[in-house]
Amino acid sequence: MSELPVPRPRPGQVLLAVRASSLDPVDALVRSGAFPTQTPFPFVLGRDAVGTVIDAGAGAEDLLGRRMATSSLGHDGRQGAWAPAAVVPRERLYPVPAEVEDAVLAAALHPASTAHLALHRHGHLVAGETVLVGGGAGNVGSALVAEAARCGARVVATARRRDAARVRALGAAGTVTTVDHTDPGAADQLRELLGGRADLVVDTSGRLDPELLADLMAVRGRIVVIAAPPNPPRIPLARLYTRDVSLHGFVISRATVEELADAARGTVRLLQETPWRPRITDTVGLDAARSLHERLDAGGIEGRVVMRIRA
Repeated sequence: MSELPVPRPRPGQVLLAVRASSLDPVDALVRSGAFPTQTPFPFVLGRDAVGTVIDAGAGAEDLLGRRMATSSLGHDGRQGAWAPAAVVPRERLYPVPAEVEDAVLAAALHPASTAHLALHRHGHLVAGETVLVGGGAGNVGSALVAEAARCGARVVATARRRDAARVRALGAAGTVTTVDHTDPGAADQLRELLGGRADLVVDTSGRLDPELLADLMAVRGRIVVIAAPPNPPRIPLARLYTRDVSLHGFVISRATVEELADAARGTVRLLQETPWRPRITDTVGLDAARSLHERLDAGGIEGRVVMRIRA
């Protein structure tokens, strides 16, 4: 970690005093070059942040003193949030309600925004539909379950037996069903529950077999892919296209400014209207940045890690 001069906002930008940020696996992909993007040197990592506007360029003075969040730094040439202050374009700032805690929102933005866009922008969710969530106990998966249930969908989620009660509690009684994906009979259970009736599938785990999904999908169903197994699976195209099933790939780093703003509003609504909260497993200071990335590279981090930068 090194000292850099405090940046100055240009017209249409603000200087955000960062109070909380979070660790995301995409930060490691950007750092390593595995996710090619503009990285001016020296480069500051960190995607999501919550803080207070302490300086503003022309056209953004009305934001001075306001508590705001952002979710798209550290990418495409934008410096990141792992610093006491970060420059943010005003169109990438989102207001934070007083009742939402800094750490909770910083940890929630990436998984909840991913869930929001997967369900609504790419999945075109409609109330009353049936949604299958692969990996329903993770941060993104549980946000998918909670948001789909909030919107009036029937939800089936894969989750280990130890997580099943927590996942079912994300929706109203009877709206969420779980299947333990480690059970040898899980595929048959899913066929019994969903055979030909799954309108939308979002798999966060990369474990759902496309051959199985072909048995589960409703006519004109949608599959949103946000994770994949290391070995490419066989995709039964004939069984999918003859049922008008569509397949959508999605990474949040390609979301537009307007989509991210909509997803941020959806994140706040999810925190306000449902029991969902991100699973925060650690809270650290800025001096832990290097060790966090070493742990991330070694696969030693589960859940969300929050970095508190200013008191």
